[in-house]
Amino acid sequence: MNRKPLVNGLLILLAVLLVAGMAYQFTPALQGGSLFGKKQTGTPALTVNGSTVTAQELNAVKTSNPVLGSTDTGVLADDFKTYIVQSKVREKLITDAVKDIKVSRDDVNAEVKKIRESNKLTDNKAWTDALQSRGFTDSSFREQVRASLAYQRKVDDLKKAAPAATDAEAKAYYDLNPQAFQSDARIVGRQIVVADKAKAATLLAQVKGGADFAKVASDNNASGDFKDRGGALGPIENGAPRAVAQVALPTEVGPAAFALTGGGVTDVIASGGKFYIVKVEKYLPPAAKSFADAKTDAMTAVSEQKKNAALETWVTGLEKGVKIEYKDPNWKVENPTVATVAGQDIPYSDVLEQVISNQQFSQLLQQVPAEQAAQLVNGILKPQVMQQLIQGYAAPTIAQNLNLNLAGSRQEIAAGLAAYGARDVKVADADIQAYYDQNKAQFQSPASGTVSEASFKDQAKAVAFRSGWNGSGTFTSAAAKGGGTVSEHGSVTAGDGKLAADLNAAVFTAKSLRTAGEGSLSDVVKVGERYSVLYVTDLKAAATQPLSTVRAQIETQVLASKKQEAGQKFLTAQVATLKPVDKLKTVLDAQAKRVAAATPKPTTPAAGSGSATPGSAATPATGTPPTGTPATSATPAPATK
Repeated sequence: MNRKPLVNGLLILLAVLLVAGMAYQFTPALQGGSLFGKKQTGTPALTVNGSTVTAQELNAVKTSNPVLGSTDTGVLADDFKTYIVQSKVREKLITDAVKDIKVSRDDVNAEVKKIRESNKLTDNKAWTDALQSRGFTDSSFREQVRASLAYQRKVDDLKKAAPAATDAEAKAYYDLNPQAFQSDARIVGRQIVVADKAKAATLLAQVKGGADFAKVASDNNASGDFKDRGGALGPIENGAPRAVAQVALPTEVGPAAFALTGGGVTDVIASGGKFYIVKVEKYLPPAAKSFADAKTDAMTAVSEQKKNAALETWVTGLEKGVKIEYKDPNWKVENPTVATVAGQDIPYSDVLEQVISNQQFSQLLQQVPAEQAAQLVNGILKPQVMQQLIQGYAAPTIAQNLNLNLAGSRQEIAAGLAAYGARDVKVADADIQAYYDQNKAQFQSPASGTVSEASFKDQAKAVAFRSGWNGSGTFTSAAAKGGGTVSEHGSVTAGDGKLAADLNAAVFTAKSLRTAGEGSLSDVVKVGERYSVLYVTDLKAAATQPLSTVRAQIETQVLASKKQEAGQKFLTAQVATLKPVDKLKTVLDAQAKRVAAATPKPTTPAAGSGSATPGSAATPATGTPPTGTPATSATPAPATK
């Protein structure tokens, strides 16, 4: 579970503006009058440096995201309320910071028009209804559009002002990311291409029997299939074909050819109505580009990282010294420091941001009750996120202490440090062999064949057909003559779902197939109230690819795994030198006690009394925030960072 850089989510933070991607899907019709119309009003919930956030705005965030509205009680509800408030705080800081950037009425109108046209929703009433269902008015949404355009202009300005990448930074990036600067694997080879499958099989037999591949290709290929150069995949240079990358071959053909890392000839492969045979004369594995060849790309990558850092620094600066005053005690939240490292405090909301955006978390909420989900999240997910955040906050200081030329956001620098710690990792032959032995199932090619099915109403007729047909004539005509109805399943791979389980087993698992003509007949299989006999041609048994074929693939996987392990070990050790203080458990324990104390205790109604009145402790009023934080008097909140 990798933490996404802060910059990846900033465009969404305007109005939790784009929570669940809703904002740009619901835009009002263009109206006459002022640009923003009547300002939206509501019940003040809090102020951010003096700017008001209403309870209606906060509730709109909750209702627009299914995760945030999944529970109204317990620890998770308290987490969701904190997340909602802090997201709105950040949004308010950003919108206030860009409010003086000029965006014209025409710019807003053009953006609104584009949104409406792209969504193909031009009916005014439909738009208005959609806005209201998401808590927007015409004026509030247009204000969000204006703020979004202003923000994008600010982002563009920040990126333009970001310092350029240096040669030292580009070289460091090149050294630590060798996988990003490799040429594609290539092959020197030739192909035979014909339109008839039987002919292709005959030509394959000739080639395997020792016939000259280039001559067979010249004699049988069409002119568009390199007939004039003996089927050579690349132009002839110095008497040999030029090497080509996999993209030079059809999608179905390329993988089979490039699997022949030791050279050889493929089987007949169907693609686009033609049948291919490829001879690999030489396999050229991926090779590292020189820094001179890769420098331009490395400079571009580092420049993007420095733009990300500029944006992250700007937002972090906005959050320093923020003054939050709570007007509605129902929306008062706790956002304590959960860790301190390198002189920086990490707020609890940073943990929540990563947890709530985690796809596994949303899936968990659908599978178990909220109370159980909270226990799992507090015990597993939050501690993992906490360690990743500590590493990210510590990364710039570590890089500086090690005098490394790393650039980017906190998390990008952390990734660079991990790569630095794993820079000398190698893969031994024993590692590759061990992985292959332990994961042979991963390298199995399932059985396959072309399958037809004859279905009979009468079992005796099915049995008679199965035992009597010897392959003369066609399967379809013979089955019809015997009283069956034929269905063509086409090309089938074992377990691909095209056949029911019992039919799949009859073709690919059973040992009782009977040869008939160019194929084989299955046993009679009962399917519902009918009886089926399957006919399979071109049957290929399941096979395990030899180590030589998959060696390069395994080496890449094992190297990545070993690098990740070594990189994390290095980064953890470096972070430890900064003596970070992790307060997560203390914070979670305090939260659990606070939420428990604020939870209304069940009451037993007096005999003959009615049910609780709306809005009472037993029946919370509609529209209130999640329970979990006591409704105390409003007090200014400390800065989050």
